[in-house]
Amino acid sequence: MKLKITLLAAAISTLAMTGCDREQKPTESQQTPATTESAQNQEAQAGASAQDDNGASTGNAEVIASTNALFEEQFQAHVQRSPEFKTFLGIKDDYGKWDNLSPSFQEETHEINKRQLEALKKIDPKQLDDATRLSLELAIRNLEQDIEGWKWRLHTYPVNQMYATHTGVASLLINQHRIQDTSDAEAYISRLQGLPAHFDQLIENLKERADKGVIVPKFVFPYVISDGENLITGAPYDDGKDSTLFADFKGKVEKLEISEEEKSALVEQAKTAMLESVKPAYEKLIGYLGELEKKSTTDDGAWKLPNGDEFYQHRLNVYTTTDMTAEEIHQKGLEEVERIHGEMREIMEKVEFDGSLQEFFEFMRTDKQFYYPETEEGKQRYLKEATAMIDTMKGRLDELFITKPKADLVVKAVEPFREKSAGKAFYQRPAPDGSRPGIYYANLYKMSSMPIYQMEALAYHEGIPGHHMQLSIMQELENVPSFRKFGGYTAYTEGWGLYSELVPKEIGFYQDPYSDFGRLAMELWRAGRLVVDTGLHSKKWTREQAIDWLAENTPNPQGDVVKAIERYIVMPGQATAYKIGMMKIVELRENAKKELGDKFDIREFHDVVLANGAVPLDVLEELVDEWVSGKKSTD
Repeated sequence: MKLKITLLAAAISTLAMTGCDREQKPTESQQTPATTESAQNQEAQAGASAQDDNGASTGNAEVIASTNALFEEQFQAHVQRSPEFKTFLGIKDDYGKWDNLSPSFQEETHEINKRQLEALKKIDPKQLDDATRLSLELAIRNLEQDIEGWKWRLHTYPVNQMYATHTGVASLLINQHRIQDTSDAEAYISRLQGLPAHFDQLIENLKERADKGVIVPKFVFPYVISDGENLITGAPYDDGKDSTLFADFKGKVEKLEISEEEKSALVEQAKTAMLESVKPAYEKLIGYLGELEKKSTTDDGAWKLPNGDEFYQHRLNVYTTTDMTAEEIHQKGLEEVERIHGEMREIMEKVEFDGSLQEFFEFMRTDKQFYYPETEEGKQRYLKEATAMIDTMKGRLDELFITKPKADLVVKAVEPFREKSAGKAFYQRPAPDGSRPGIYYANLYKMSSMPIYQMEALAYHEGIPGHHMQLSIMQELENVPSFRKFGGYTAYTEGWGLYSELVPKEIGFYQDPYSDFGRLAMELWRAGRLVVDTGLHSKKWTREQAIDWLAENTPNPQGDVVKAIERYIVMPGQATAYKIGMMKIVELRENAKKELGDKFDIREFHDVVLANGAVPLDVLEELVDEWVSGKKSTD
């Protein structure tokens, strides 16, 4: 397969890729000579590539083996530098440590990336089979993107209401740090004790950005300060019920098969760490955030940052894996909004609503029949019904898919300490070793922001056949390098999620017209993102202007709209990937149907999309085109 190198690299950097291996890995210094040797070996090997009976390149077996070994060596070099990713993977060395946030460490990573890219570019693609050539193409693109993006490393907000270091550490401890024996508990305590130094590095990073004029907008500070305060509220900090982390630690230790005296000793050590390390760390960070807030402004778009227009175009290229301009994306969004509005008017006719589309939106926003009560019973009912919808979909997967995930999926409410600032819904991958299932998180902080008519589409997007299907299958792929199992491209991943909202309709789901309206409302939401994201970051829309536009053109409640716009402000370009990715997948499917006619098989099409893991959209197009050509050649 001939691969184009026309677009910027993947949205997820090499550093963000993770793999799983319980064995102790060699240190970075041990890996560097091995990496160099692998590259030299492949250069020295001779012999032309062969082809199989179908004309596909089989390559030089020795070169293929050394190239795949090089992929793994390079991947593990980055894994070894991240204790937090190791925890995600189930690797317990460095279990009591946090990632190094220092500028010098980041500079080292940048230099490693440049050396790795140099080694990869020495490999002759003609010596490889198709699968390894694809891996080489993706590895090079990932590193090229990381290196190109180095100049924008300070154009980020390490503390914001969507993702933040000070809430991320709590999430990792609660959801990923397992305690199976005493040493695991001691590692948890070690991480608590390490928070002051970790947050000091974070503060220095925030100061460095502030010196460059990169400060998160003013509206963010109440959210992130409140999140920090929530984590040091309750016992042992005051007389309330156990704080979030104290309750988590005590609950995990209680399950250990050790004596009560040993349990009490561990709990006492954790209590001491929380009072002497955790509380001071959060108080210092909260104090600095209060000072930083005084320097913040209400200007919201990326245009306000140094070389902001260039930076925003870079983010669009990264997130969409296309070269579309901000103006092209903006206009496409307006076109899609108009189309979806038309389909919504057809729903209005079905339910015999008498009024304008905006009046129908208001009806859907406010009528109590569409919302469960703001009670614990209402929340539990939502979780139960979302789980039932996913279970029903599981029973229909054979109609749509050849490959299915092994990992299980559970539905959970977002934890109280972060529910106020967290997004509406999101997915967390399962542990690669099977020790933790995939999790579909529903944010039930306000039930008025979680309409019943959107429940189906949300469950399909975040669960099955959406993110759980795609990401679990990717992690479970065999005979592909680790970096492809644990990397990602936002347009592909989120495009699949949005596409997965459409597919169930095509096999008979969304029988309730209001539920089908919910599906359209969520697609409309993503189309609207194309308009408001580019409006904010390219056209200099204000936060209020973007809120007004989204509220006027979608049925979502005002709180939903505000939270969304605030999300887009702190994550420039990310929100555009969903609709761009979905449109490309649908386009490729419809083109394949047209080309193949009766030979088109939706199960095979989905296997082509999923069986190679995440890829940029242009590469996905080539994979689909190759499949279509192969099917046609069998005539």
